[in-house]
Amino acid sequence: MKLSSEAENTLAQINTETKLGELRKIAGKIKKDHELALELWSTGQFLPRQLAILIMDKKQLSQKLIDNLDNDIQQHNENEKLQLMDWLMANQLSKDKKTISLMETWENSQSSLQRRVFWYYQARLRWVGQTPPPNSKELLSKIETRIEREVPEVQWAMNFTVAQIGIFEEKYRSRCVTLGESNVLSKYWATSLISLFPLSNTF
Repeated sequence: MKLSSEAENTLAQINTETKLGELRKIAGKIKKDHELALELWSTGQFLPRQLAILIMDKKQLSQKLIDNLDNDIQQHNENEKLQLMDWLMANQLSKDKKTISLMETWENSQSSLQRRVFWYYQARLRWVGQTPPPNSKELLSKIETRIEREVPEVQWAMNFTVAQIGIFEEKYRSRCVTLGESNVLSKYWATSLISLFPLSNTF
């Protein structure tokens, strides 16, 4: 894609030392510009894609476009891949009822990144909400059944969901700790326990 002068000027403000806070400042000046976002995305570069996510129009994020973004993200290294997908979830997908509805259908998606988002969003509902959703028991049962078959990036998000349920719902805390100490989740669990201990007198 041949870039517009606006896209070229925006790219000139970004280098390998640019911090996330600086990207947010640039995005704050641009506000919302979906066409510019797609131009920046087309560069294939990590930081321009992070900026692109910030200025996308969430109303235009259809399942087809998300699938295309997902496919592009898969070309990045592991660290960048997870950062981009989590950044997309936090800054766009969780901000609109339509995209939230899409995320809620990704539990069995063929895309491991979309499955990760499904579980990460379930965890997020607990730490940003006042009242935990009523599906915690069902989620724990599904995690217990599926965790061993999942890929690491989805296991991480499942573990995070287990931790958030344990933190905010005392009646499930013992079950969460038992699940967290399983062979599959134990590698993630040490950091989760740091959050759990201060909230419980039972350990």
